[in-house]
Amino acid sequence: MPLERASLLAGASSAPRDQVVAPLAIAPEPGRVLGLIGGPGTGLTRLALSLLGASPGMVAVVDVRGWLCPVAAWEAGIAPERLVVVRCPERREWSQVTASLIEGFPLVYAEVPAHPADADLRRLGALARARNSALVLRPVSGDLPPGVLHLRLEAEAVTWEGVDRGHGSLLRRRLILRASGKGARGIEQFVEVEDDGSHALRVVPRLAAAPAGLATG
Repeated sequence: MPLERASLLAGASSAPRDQVVAPLAIAPEPGRVLGLIGGPGTGLTRLALSLLGASPGMVAVVDVRGWLCPVAAWEAGIAPERLVVVRCPERREWSQVTASLIEGFPLVYAEVPAHPADADLRRLGALARARNSALVLRPVSGDLPPGVLHLRLEAEAVTWEGVDRGHGSLLRRRLILRASGKGARGIEQFVEVEDDGSHALRVVPRLAAAPAGLATG
């Protein structure tokens, strides 16, 4: 079951109380840039692979850290013949490599190296719009400059269930995401993604906003 939809959560600060907000669709969109913001251990790579797995066409991945495991991509629903992984640890070559993939693929997931040039990121966003390609950016550290992203998803908190005082079996991971930008209709929203170890991630709607300070990794 692919990621489908999530609803506005209670407590989202920028939404008027009497305003009805349609469910938020979490998916890469042609000609748009989706950003996944958060450190290691927050489950964003798993989320990105699940988003790619829901796409029927070819997908390309720019692996900056050398961490991406093709088996994990296959388990997320990306058939081997649909996946191209390019290892690119060099920051100076990264924008050119990513641009070349945007030219040839309908969907590109690119890790972003530390301290990228804002101008390079804006050019990639413009290229994605011109080629009608969906682009998902995941910075390995820090954030992305304003104006680049159509939808920004930031890992707000992650919790694990099934382990008590260091004992037991991991049952599921819950990731709280803060959604903002034009893709969220200009209203800051919270969504929760539940991962029980199966091939699909499940969006859980209508949950209370998570307290700050729970993010790990």
